[in-house]
Amino acid sequence: MTAASPQLVVHRDKELMARATAARLITRIVDAQSARGTASVVLTGGRNGNALLAAIAASPARDAVDWARLDLWWGDERFVAADDPDRNAVQAREELLGRVPLDPARVHEMPASDGVDGSDVEAAAARYAEELAKAAAPGSGIGVPAFDVLLLGVGPDTHVASLFPEHPGVREDELTVVGVRGAPKPPPTRVSLTLPAIRAAREVWLLAAGEDKAGAVALALSGPGEIQAPASGAYGTDRTLWLLDESAAAELPARSRPGTR
Repeated sequence: MTAASPQLVVHRDKELMARATAARLITRIVDAQSARGTASVVLTGGRNGNALLAAIAASPARDAVDWARLDLWWGDERFVAADDPDRNAVQAREELLGRVPLDPARVHEMPASDGVDGSDVEAAAARYAEELAKAAAPGSGIGVPAFDVLLLGVGPDTHVASLFPEHPGVREDELTVVGVRGAPKPPPTRVSLTLPAIRAAREVWLLAAGEDKAGAVALALSGPGEIQAPASGAYGTDRTLWLLDESAAAELPARSRPGTR
């Protein structure tokens, strides 16, 4: 498995970034469905992930997607009750998923703390890993599907999914899903894909908007290593896209910044 060198796209502001990324994602899904009949996308939460979903919901082009032939997964989830408004899946339903004709069997939410595993976050992580493995192609090795697009928000500390700098989860190189305890941002207990699972995706798109993300973007793209900057270890097999607004790109060296769109 090879790493795709990162490509940077800088948009004028976060609103334009959300609309442009929505158009890009719709096109990518349609292309995948045309080529293989189905598509698979890993969603991310947070302000940029939710803004993207809202932009898709508002786009007339959303009807080009065959929503019934789309598999949706999550990169991480807050390990709270299934109806907790902090859950990424709950927010995703509000922004988009409740407005399009998805096949419920193809919407793969991560387990909740009031599910069959109760408060055992490691068991919940193992359950999601089993679901991923069942969807993986025979002989895939890593045990996850080759996602068409895997979306990640970049945190101010360079975390992606729920993989935080120096935390055990970011060091995991065998499991595809881990339970996270003691996360430095609330809630402290979470479920997350690992870097090996993330790197199985055909395309990884990292989203960052706002001046509070500028330092994280500059650090992650300077090559510090994934233990100190988890975002630097997130890449796809075919393509790695950093989708930024001008504020998030502000601390990048001038020579590495593409023109603003």
